[in-house]
Amino acid sequence: MILLAVFGRALDNRLTMEDSDCAYSNGPLHGVRVLDLSRVMAGPWSTQLLADYGAEVIKVERPGGGDDTRSWGPPWLGKNQDTADAAYFLSANRNKRSVTVNLANADGRAIIRRLADQSDVIVENFKVGTMHRFGLDYASLSKNHPELVYCSISAYGQTGSRADRPGYDAMIQASGGLMSITGESDEEGGSPQKVGIAVADIMAGMYAASAILAALLARKENERGQHIDIPLYDVQVAMLANQSMNYLIGDLVPTRMGSAHPNIAPYQTFRTSDGHLSLAVGSNRQFEACLHCLDLGELVADEKYKSNAGRVENRQELTVLMAQRFRLQPTAHWLQTLSNSNVPAGPVNSIADVFEEDYAKERELVRQIRHDEAGEIPTVANPVRFSKTQVEYRLAPPRLGQHTREILSAELGYSEQEIESLAKAGAI
Repeated sequence: MILLAVFGRALDNRLTMEDSDCAYSNGPLHGVRVLDLSRVMAGPWSTQLLADYGAEVIKVERPGGGDDTRSWGPPWLGKNQDTADAAYFLSANRNKRSVTVNLANADGRAIIRRLADQSDVIVENFKVGTMHRFGLDYASLSKNHPELVYCSISAYGQTGSRADRPGYDAMIQASGGLMSITGESDEEGGSPQKVGIAVADIMAGMYAASAILAALLARKENERGQHIDIPLYDVQVAMLANQSMNYLIGDLVPTRMGSAHPNIAPYQTFRTSDGHLSLAVGSNRQFEACLHCLDLGELVADEKYKSNAGRVENRQELTVLMAQRFRLQPTAHWLQTLSNSNVPAGPVNSIADVFEEDYAKERELVRQIRHDEAGEIPTVANPVRFSKTQVEYRLAPPRLGQHTREILSAELGYSEQEIESLAKAGAI
């Protein structure tokens, strides 16, 4: 009943669609429709999260090409680019249906307005001003649909001196400060590095998803939607967390430290006789236990190392002593020894190692989902485990425009003749 009260407007328009292409679920967001006008990573990541939780997501793509990431390969789902989509696209678009619509075409924009009227949420990441020119911005669409929650993701936000600038994840990692603290130090011959994934995009998607859920809850109280502004740059600054506060409170400019932690020691990777391990000592008890594991028990009484503050201050000397011991035995020896003493440590796994471990199977970190052309394909599990509802893997990432005719016909009431005319006019 709560969901009906909160999301009822859009739900009323599609109660007859329950069996369509397995698009609906019993997840916690069952009854919510999301119109996904975004592409690449930040927007699609947020809408995939909402879809995993049960929302119905309609992904709108440009005819002919679709989401840019469909061509960001190799590798490809099929043998080559001509037969299927890139793995990149598959990472952020499960549980969605795809409809192709040309926003530059007046009839195409009319389709979007009709879909918007039946939706609870819109997510878009066009350049600032684009949706206004198309008459598809929040101000325009909310006139007829005041309950609409509209989320805009951009490089620098909807207002301010940089609002009209484009931006991608790597440059945001650089300009937003992350690259200045990522990589080995200058003394170790390092240089600024980006994180190995599009972390600014992904975190923007996470912020967007949580903001959308908050806006839907707020709508329950006031029956009004709202516009959400998610800038990649602001997200990147916000996610600097303790490093930002180290500067704001301590007036210390954080620098690159490799795998070491700016506020805790010892908390870094160490070389062993056959590889590396990552050590994460977070308390005095763990530090004392670690020293005994390394046969450095005499350091327990050393005043320089009795507190974390002392260990941070004397980090270099302590690291040298510990590094000498770690090099004497293989990684497996140290992991077992540290584990026996409840000292947090782990191997530096490759991605192949991660998925080949028994733990990956135990936690079902990879799920299989049926693709209509490729058969069963893998997808990485959503890490959330609800106690009463489920994260569902209903739909494989869609082929471009796979559901266009279905949605136009069954949900918007277009006739076959009208659909053919739209296709000939380049609207879909």
